[in-house]
Amino acid sequence: MNLPFNIGVLQLSMEPVRETVAMAKACEQAGFDTFWIAEAYPWWRKHSFEARSSTAILAVIARETARIQLGWGIISPYTRHPVQIAMEARVMQDLAGDRFLLGLGASKIFMKEIGEGEGEKVGPATVMRESIEIVQGVLEGDEFRYQGKVFAADVPPLKRDAHAPRGVPPIYVAATGPVLQKMSGAVGDGLLTASITTPEFVRYSRKNMEEGARKAGKDASKLVLGSVIVGSIGRDSIKGKEGAREQAAMYLANKVQNIRGSADVLLECAGLTFDELRPVADAMEKGGRKAAAKAVTDEILRKVFPIAGTPEECIQRIEEYREAGCTHIMLEIWGDDRTGQARLFGEAVLPHFRK
Repeated sequence: MNLPFNIGVLQLSMEPVRETVAMAKACEQAGFDTFWIAEAYPWWRKHSFEARSSTAILAVIARETARIQLGWGIISPYTRHPVQIAMEARVMQDLAGDRFLLGLGASKIFMKEIGEGEGEKVGPATVMRESIEIVQGVLEGDEFRYQGKVFAADVPPLKRDAHAPRGVPPIYVAATGPVLQKMSGAVGDGLLTASITTPEFVRYSRKNMEEGARKAGKDASKLVLGSVIVGSIGRDSIKGKEGAREQAAMYLANKVQNIRGSADVLLECAGLTFDELRPVADAMEKGGRKAAAKAVTDEILRKVFPIAGTPEECIQRIEEYREAGCTHIMLEIWGDDRTGQARLFGEAVLPHFRK
């Protein structure tokens, strides 16, 4: 089975809702396949942003759009009980129907900030597996009782005359480490990889996902591999990479400060070292994201492998990600005039992949 190659946009839930809705509508008009909302966390307050609920924002976007698929990319079961996740998924099914995609991830940075998962005997893989099983069980609509190591649920059946959708949306697991990546192939509809994904990390991730699928007796060719990739675009190559440089700076500083253990393979696949990135993190702390962007050398930016620059450069990069095994680009556009950047992608890049 050949999956369609989709190109979407991902945005963190850290900006005013009206701006995020305007970006989603611009992406739909430009012809992008999907718009994902990743849940931000309070760490971003240090850099003049505010954390907002991604589930609430995406519900608003669902009312303001008609065609584009909409995804939680991601929310964490450490912050919502799986029954509540199913309840919020019903809202999205009411508003978006089969346009809705459900992404779950442990979100280690969020876990660290709220003190979850610290020293617990039950690891994130168990939390994720139980969460998916409960969400699926509740959304299927039959009587559902569950007792796991972490979560329990006791939900009566949905009556036939209830005004509610039935069925389970595609569920994707976000993962960086091999255990959860293999689990994505075993229990989910696919895998989502984190920002600073490179083609080498795509190949690493696909191998893990396919191994998990094989062990579970599933057809790996039906699984989506979505990758969050830093990006920006312009008619001029240098100008077109400015947004990607700033976004890369924010993420690299974040990974140095918050998730060193889980980011090791991610950075290793990019050929980046923590010593190489420490000046970026220091600049971020002292001077903010603009200062950090200046600390991102051309060599660091090359290793990050953004989809950035001129339309021709962006097309070439997307092709390299597709060749590596990515089936769903989750482009994180940053920089000046992002709605204008979305339009330029729609005019000069997306048609190449619609042939």
